[in-house]
Amino acid sequence: MEWDSEVDVIIAGGGGGGLIAALTCAQAGLEIALFEKTKHLLGNTAASAGMIPACSTGFQRQLGIDDSVEKMTADILMKNHNESDPALVRALATVSGEMVEWINDSLQIEMSVVLEFKYPGHSALRMHAPPSRSGLELMKKLKRNVNRLENIYLLLQSSLEKLIQDDNGHVIGIEVSSSEGTQYIKGKKVVIATNGFGGNKELVKQHIPEIAVAAYFGYEANTGEGMEAGIAAGAATKSLTAYQGHAGINENTGLLVTWGTIMMGGFYINRLGERFANETQGYSEFTCEVLKQPEQYGYIIYDERIHRNLLPIEDYKRLAEMEAYKTAETVEALAQEIQVDVERLSFTFMNYRHQQDGQADAFGRKVFDENLEAPFYAIKVIPALFHTQGGLLINQHAQVLDTNGCVIPNVYAVGGSAVGISGNHAFGYLSSNGLLTALGFGRIAGLHIVESLTEEKRRAIL
Repeated sequence: MEWDSEVDVIIAGGGGGGLIAALTCAQAGLEIALFEKTKHLLGNTAASAGMIPACSTGFQRQLGIDDSVEKMTADILMKNHNESDPALVRALATVSGEMVEWINDSLQIEMSVVLEFKYPGHSALRMHAPPSRSGLELMKKLKRNVNRLENIYLLLQSSLEKLIQDDNGHVIGIEVSSSEGTQYIKGKKVVIATNGFGGNKELVKQHIPEIAVAAYFGYEANTGEGMEAGIAAGAATKSLTAYQGHAGINENTGLLVTWGTIMMGGFYINRLGERFANETQGYSEFTCEVLKQPEQYGYIIYDERIHRNLLPIEDYKRLAEMEAYKTAETVEALAQEIQVDVERLSFTFMNYRHQQDGQADAFGRKVFDENLEAPFYAIKVIPALFHTQGGLLINQHAQVLDTNGCVIPNVYAVGGSAVGISGNHAFGYLSSNGLLTALGFGRIAGLHIVESLTEEKRRAIL
């Protein structure tokens, strides 16, 4: 075969996982070709809140937060009912702290622990994020690091078509299509970082029919090409029924309403003005609860205290600037503002206010924080699919495995292209599992590639 170019490492996908893998390899002096299907480096990372769960970090120690690989691993496995591979979970928990500190220290992207609230299922304050609490800020600064390095060659509007293998089944390159036609790129290692198949309606209907009717709020380019390329090369898949939903999307703006509104003491009602499930079980599985409600939308009810505490979060700040919510001095007036039954919302509110923090209510909720006080806020929200959580089967080094469980040499998968750590259902998604598997496996793949190519070079010299 005649190759158009040759590099050390090929990375297909320019989201957070791909950039982390590229930067890890490039810092070791390797030559990287980074292909992105769209015109921009964004991906699901840019649409996220930029919060990376990580344990045993220096940031946590400075604040006296007790956390460990064991605690983080246990939290993830408890949330997914032990449906995911413990080895993958532990590998991510182990790399998480080092990665966040590397992002802060080496990439000079300021990180800090999110102290405002604790997400459902996390037993410690372990979310780390840039100052704006914005995935877009994180992506912009990752891109800035990529642009600084001369050994990363970035090609936009270039889509992975297939993996190229030799007679022994080893991956030796990729076929990529762009406006210039088809090119054949040779590489010693290939990383599939094209995310999942949430943007492919047919694949979603096939594998996850329960969420197929919901709006899709992930990156539109996530249509499953990376997974399909892996399957064509003999790779196995796992957990294709897993996904992250989110019940808190403001339909008018398309912005994420942070679940901090709930965890700080707010509650969720349907269009009738009634609560209908435990909001603190997690925003992913709560998506399915909303889909069962009349007209499949609702409102999050909260107060001025929560509003002010959330203003530092970039997405919420933008919602506030656009006045995407309704506000009133009484619950009755708020009900009229959002056009729900006044008596029902008043009854719901009074019943909610009588709950005791730490004691389960009729829906099983135990977290109530402080009583809501006037003025009150309501923001309209809809359920949505954010991204799929199943994909190519990988091991703890992010290497892709075939249907016999053997490594397909030279190819890795990260983020939504790979099997995640959320088990097989929506309930298995622990907050920020998506960003953890994207960036974490990107770091793991990069470190393994550097080690492997260094060892190969050493052996060649000997």
